[in-house]
Amino acid sequence: MSDRPLADLVKQVTAELSKAGIDNAPREARLLVAKVCNLPPDRVGLEGGRPVSETEADTVAAMVSERQRRKPLSHLLGYRAFYKHRFAVSPDVLDPRPETETLVLAALEHPFDTVLDLGTGSGAILLSLLADRPGTRGLGTDLSARALRVAEENARRLSLSDRARFQQGDWFHGIKGRFDLIVSNPPYIALDEMAGLQPELSYEPRMALTDEGDGLGAYRAITRGAPPHLEPGGRLLVEIGVTQGADVAMLFRAAGLQDVCVQPDLDGRDRVVDGRLPAAKQ
Repeated sequence: MSDRPLADLVKQVTAELSKAGIDNAPREARLLVAKVCNLPPDRVGLEGGRPVSETEADTVAAMVSERQRRKPLSHLLGYRAFYKHRFAVSPDVLDPRPETETLVLAALEHPFDTVLDLGTGSGAILLSLLADRPGTRGLGTDLSARALRVAEENARRLSLSDRARFQQGDWFHGIKGRFDLIVSNPPYIALDEMAGLQPELSYEPRMALTDEGDGLGAYRAITRGAPPHLEPGGRLLVEIGVTQGADVAMLFRAAGLQDVCVQPDLDGRDRVVDGRLPAAKQ
C-alpha cells in the first residue's frame, strides 16, 4: 500500500488534465479517482487522507493518459449522467449531452401514452420519457444492433424493460402502428463540418453524427415518414443544430404539421423543433 494520500492524487490528475486542455479538470479528476477507488464522487474530498494503492494509482494514470488523448470521460467512467438518471454508454452510441435534455423537457410538456424514438442510441431520450410518465410505453429504433444492446441494458437498469422495446431498422422501416409522440436526435452535422468537431467525437459512431451530406437528410426522412405514424393530434419533436431551426421548421410545415415552433436550450440556442399532426375532423 502506498503512503500517498488520495488528495495528492486528485491534485496531480487535475494538473495533468488542465495541462492537456481539458475543461473542468478538477471535476473530471474527482470522477476518475472516485471510479478507480470505488468511492461516490461526493466523498472524494472527504477521503483526502485515504492512502492510495499502487494498483489504484497505476489504473488512474492509465485512464488519465486515455483522457489526454481525448477519449470521452463517459467512456472511461462507463456511464453518462443525463436528465435524472445514469445511462451506460460505449463507443457504439452517441454520448447523450446536456443540451439534449431540452428535447426531453419539451416532450414532457405534452400528454402521451405511446412514444417512438428514432435513432435511439443509448435509449437515454426514450427511457427518460418513460421513467417520468408511469404507464406509458415506447419503441426505440436504431440501425446499429450494438447500440440497441446498450439501450436494452439501460432499460433493464431502470426497470423499464416491460414498457420499452427496441427494434433494428432505418427510420420508419418496419414500424407498424401510430404513436402519440415521435422524438429523435438524428445525425445533423453536415459533412463539411466534421473536420472541425471536438476530438472526443472521433470516438463516437460516425453515423450518429453526420448524414454525409448537408445535415438535413435525416430530417427529410423523418418528416416524410412521421405523419402516417402519428395519431391524430400527435406530436413530432426533434433535436437540431443551432443553425437549422428555420430549415427544419419548413420541412415540418411541408409535411402538414401544425403549430410548428423552434425551442431554445438553456443557453438560448435553437435546439428543438416541435410540430403537431392535425386532429381528425369530427
